[in-house]
Amino acid sequence: MRLTDKDRRYKTCGLFSAGYTLHISFLNQPKECSILNRKKAPAASLKQSFKARHMTMIALGGSIGTGLFLASGTAIASAGAGGALIAYAAVGLMVYFLMTSLGELATYLPDSGSFSTYASRFISPAFGFAVGWNFWYNWAVTIAAELAAATVIIKFWFPDSPSFLWSLLFLAIMFGLNFLSAKGYGESEYWFAIIKVATVIIFLVIGVMMIFGILGGEAVGFSNFNLGDGPVHGGFFALVGVFMAAGFSFQGTELIGVAAGESENPREHVPKAIRQVFWRILIFYIFAIFVIGMLIPYTHPSLLQSGVDNIGVSPFTLVFEKAGLAFAASVMNAVILSSVLSAGNSGMYASTRVLYAMAKQGMAPKWLSGLNSRGVPVAALIVTSAVGMLAFLASFFGDGMVYVWLLNASGMCGFINWLAIAVSHYRFRKAYVAQGKDLKDLPFRARWFPFGPLFAFLLCLVAIIGQGNFSGEIDWLTIIATYISIPLFLSIWFGYRLVKKSRIVPLNECDLSTNSK
Repeated sequence: MRLTDKDRRYKTCGLFSAGYTLHISFLNQPKECSILNRKKAPAASLKQSFKARHMTMIALGGSIGTGLFLASGTAIASAGAGGALIAYAAVGLMVYFLMTSLGELATYLPDSGSFSTYASRFISPAFGFAVGWNFWYNWAVTIAAELAAATVIIKFWFPDSPSFLWSLLFLAIMFGLNFLSAKGYGESEYWFAIIKVATVIIFLVIGVMMIFGILGGEAVGFSNFNLGDGPVHGGFFALVGVFMAAGFSFQGTELIGVAAGESENPREHVPKAIRQVFWRILIFYIFAIFVIGMLIPYTHPSLLQSGVDNIGVSPFTLVFEKAGLAFAASVMNAVILSSVLSAGNSGMYASTRVLYAMAKQGMAPKWLSGLNSRGVPVAALIVTSAVGMLAFLASFFGDGMVYVWLLNASGMCGFINWLAIAVSHYRFRKAYVAQGKDLKDLPFRARWFPFGPLFAFLLCLVAIIGQGNFSGEIDWLTIIATYISIPLFLSIWFGYRLVKKSRIVPLNECDLSTNSK
């Protein structure tokens, strides 16, 4: 629109702001501009909803679940109390280094794409593409696993009820909490984590009192710990097997990297949560296994039966019952149910956010990048929920073999994600220095670099290689199901690389820009 000399007094009305082309009829003698300033509506974005308490409890709750409440019993039965302690301590140290690496990345560049974003920037777009889809698949199938576990647990109270209806109910709860808002997820995880933390603390207090004979009975001392052939039982392969199981138990701690993208103040909240990783691993895992090993002999037949379908023989239940708490089974059943729902809830949140971020980066269909007014990626949430439900439904066909294969394939994906964190951090730090930046400017700096990420990388490799049971008679179908995710990951990685002509990003070209808060 062209203004005449007569109308130049309207120039201050902001008619050309925000890129609008307006056709306006002016009044002959206006007293003021008749058109209000118009601005483009801001694009919808994820809401920074998580407060410090949410981030802390997401970090705490991520590592406390069925791995501690159930798998710890099988670990002690297989390798003895000492062997279980060694295996969990080694994995705990690896996870600590991984979380400090992730903390440095997430504090510098808080992004809901997390793993795929870091891998794309600091390694290559092809690697980031593969990592993103690997992470999404891992947690989408984990939703199905948690639905299956929840339906089994609920049968403790309602043995004749239909599993399918319970699975629909639990899926609806998970979907609803995520559909409301990020704050809805954060609040639910906060209270889920409170339940788990309170249970472990009560267990530790009661257990210590029982060890010293304060809570009735004789002081057991180290009699159970040194039973039979000593603290370590079963030899090297039993120790390696427990190491593998411990790796699965700790998966979920990395979810704080995704949550950083919706934190109110990631540069303050993420380091605070990360610093607590070491202590929570020490207290909630190492100390809990020590207490169980002191009170329950590894030869106890119920430890070998510990599993989702045997809540009554959870090592926590055994200790509570030994303390004279007759209602222990029901209480632990409720706690484990909350843990399962928490894991499914977290998996739905994390996989949805990563799928949304990949869509924003052009690595997934564009329509998955849509957000509603509350900042929730609804399309990505619906797709993730549907895939999780379809994977669960696979358990009803062919004796559940399809479901078992999906679950086994997803198990390896967690270790691949951890490898990606270690390599991404190593490359980020190298690029940061190569581009002349001062390490003192990092809002959070991981200690023990480069030992930390290299140590974590090597232990992850050991865990991946050791997943297959190569001792005794080899079950090749199980081996294939266990390792199938590795060739799938490599196919996605190199397929994208060939199609997009992607290459490893040189250190001096890595994108270190950040939208820091």
